[in-house]
This record gives sequence, C-alpha cells and structure tokens, in this order.
Amino acid sequence: MPQRSGEEDDEEPGTRSASRGLRSEKTREPCPVIFCNRSPRLVSPVWLDFDGKPCPYPNLKPGTGRKMHSYLEHLWLFRDAGTNDSLLVNQAELFVATRSLNGQPVFANITLPVFTLKERCLQVVRTLVKPMDYRKLDIVPSLYEDLEDHPNIARDLQRLSLERSDKQVNGTSDRYEAS
Repeated sequence: MPQRSGEEDDEEPGTRSASRGLRSEKTREPCPVIFCNRSPRLVSPVWLDFDGKPCPYPNLKPGTGRKMHSYLEHLWLFRDAGTNDSLLVNQAELFVATRSLNGQPVFANITLPVFTLKERCLQVVRTLVKPMDYRKLDIVPSLYEDLEDHPNIARDLQRLSLERSDKQVNGTSDRYEAS
C-alpha cells in the first residue's frame, strides 16, 4: 500500500492544512479496507498521496470487491474509468480510512450518484458524439461548452478542498467524506 516504512512525519496526524489541499496523512497505522464496486461502471480507485497527487490503482469491475491495505487518514476517490465521472463512496465523494471498531475491514461501498437529467444527457452525448463534432449539433451554444467541459479530477479536488476548509472554518458536519 502507499505508506512507505521509514518515512518521517513532518506534522502531527489530523493537522492537515487547508491551504495545502487534500492529501493523505503519514500515520503508519494500518487500516484494512474492502472496496466494493456496487455500481454498473468500471471503477478507478484513486489514492491521494502525501502531496495530494492522485495515484490511480487497478480498476474494479462492476459487482466486484478488493481488499486493500490502507492506512489511517489516507484519502481515496473513485472515478468511472471510462468517463472520469466522480462516483460516491459510502454516500460521500471522499473516503477517509479510519479504524474499525471490531478489528474487521472497513467497507467502502462505491455507488453511482444521482446525476441531474442534464448531467446524464451530457454523459450520453459524450459517448455517442466525437468531441470534434460537438459544435455540429443543433443545440443551444451553452451546451457546447458543457459538453467540452469533461469531468476533471483536479477541478474536483480543488472544489472538495475548498468545501472541506469551509467546513473546518464553520464547524459544520462533513458530508463530503465517509469512512
């Protein structure tokens, strides 16, 4: 798994700075996790390393699972391997590895979000029409930009980081991460 032995912590676990964005902590405490793909999509698990860089892991086929050796406070995202759309894990966008209460692995249940009708239509059009042909479609001009604005993990990470820092400032519950 991503943690390398002998690495020195440069800060206390749990003191992640919002200005540095989302990243995994160097805790060295193993946290077994089972990734369960409960979606009909091919899923790409993505670990955020200690610098916040996305590191993709081997894909999970629909209806399958994989035991992972993660570590406490390691962050995971899950993407559709074909479209790069963001998927949910335990009803949230971000999974944070935590201690299990009974020594059993923690389950990370990966599911499809409820897409808006517009989002779903854009997904379907993207699968049927080549990007170079988007502007040949007889649609309103604003939809050209929406079609060309493909899902982007860097943009999603920036948004999640801002939402998380807002939550920390406001002291509200965190609906963007689950364990």
